Amino acid sequence: MTAHPRPGPDGWIHRLAPTGAGPAHPPASSERTVAEATEALGEEPVAWAVDLGHRLAEVITRELPELGEGPDLFRTLRMGTESVVLQALLLLTGRQVSAGATEEALLGDREFARRRVGLDKVLRGIRVSHAELSRALMSACQELAPAAEHARQFRRISEALLAYVEDFASGMTAEYLAEHDRWVASGAAAREETVRQILGGEPLREETATRALGYPLRGRHLALVVWHDTELAAPTTDLQQAAAHFLRRRHCTTTLLVPTGRTSLWAWGAPAPAAAGADDEQPGPLDLPGIRIACGTRREGLSGFRRSHQEAEAAARVMRLSPRTDPVVGYPDVALASLLSADLTATRRFVHDELAGLAADTPQADQLRETLRHYLRSERSLVVSAARLHVARNTVTYRVKRAQELMGHDVAARLPEVLAALEAAHALGAAVLGPVRGGQPHGPASLPS
Repeated sequence: MTAHPRPGPDGWIHRLAPTGAGPAHPPASSERTVAEATEALGEEPVAWAVDLGHRLAEVITRELPELGEGPDLFRTLRMGTESVVLQALLLLTGRQVSAGATEEALLGDREFARRRVGLDKVLRGIRVSHAELSRALMSACQELAPAAEHARQFRRISEALLAYVEDFASGMTAEYLAEHDRWVASGAAAREETVRQILGGEPLREETATRALGYPLRGRHLALVVWHDTELAAPTTDLQQAAAHFLRRRHCTTTLLVPTGRTSLWAWGAPAPAAAGADDEQPGPLDLPGIRIACGTRREGLSGFRRSHQEAEAAARVMRLSPRTDPVVGYPDVALASLLSADLTATRRFVHDELAGLAADTPQADQLRETLRHYLRSERSLVVSAARLHVARNTVTYRVKRAQELMGHDVAARLPEVLAALEAAHALGAAVLGPVRGGQPHGPASLPS
């Protein structure tokens, strides 16, 4: 049963609702947390809390990028901020809430400890969030509560949040220190430090590093970046299983698996000498939903260890931007897109300059772009394009003509540029599409959260 707005001085909390000024965000908290909050508060106040939790994560990330930089960390941070907003609303309606930090926030706290984000920055993020949450609640109270109740409600908000945040910060501090000790004692911290030294090009003895990692640095390497799209899972074992399975299918006899957070993993495999030429082998489908793998190419020696990882990171960047959801992507398949995604602002300008009206972020424009892309890649063969798209040749002819009308110029005059712009739109989607006003692209030009 969902709660309904209640009369009385605290009833304003049950009248909270999203402003609708921006896109609606899905909840970051667990289904159980959302269901319990909805039961107590109602659907609209929970939706308000979800939106505010997202905004708090954005505010913290702007001030302290280490806490929310990149899609994985931002999602983790948003879980914590959202859960805090929900707890605050429950507290203000007189509900009993658990003292200390929420489980969603503790998940992020442990990840900050493992990623060596300073405790001072974690506590600073809590203070920033507290200030922004207080402002948001008082603003909503001023709008929704009777004027005669404002002073009392403001005092309640201030006192309740101050006491809650003190307990919250204490819980986060204790868990951070405990996780740091566990991480160091496990030996994983030393392995990660050695890996980061190699990736950073720092001088080190190859034999010493090989012993520290338990992985041969001579020979060839195949690098992976593996992550889990599910925010609340604890999938480290799943990620390791998926990475090991993938590398075995690529004939790697030795593997190195380095968790880099709660939902991400770096991996390397050393292929057997007899596995030459096996790069083209496609592994079977992943058995674990939500896991995605970006794969570099086989490279030789210590420099190859670094370069294959850089390729996997580039492929992962494209996968996170792409509207397509392929679970496994190899760097050779997105090499051009990875170069084009390195400077999204410049790429968006380029795409709009070349494609003009064809750069609209709509299903109709996407259909025309895909037809023109296949047509140009097949050296303007109507037969080949029609077969690949499973449409009639006349349909290809019509779409190509319509695409050129929207572009406003003949493709032949700028064939390489047009094809590059089409490839960027295909691989990066909304990140390089959308309206352009005043010479500047508008829309999502950064990693999605």
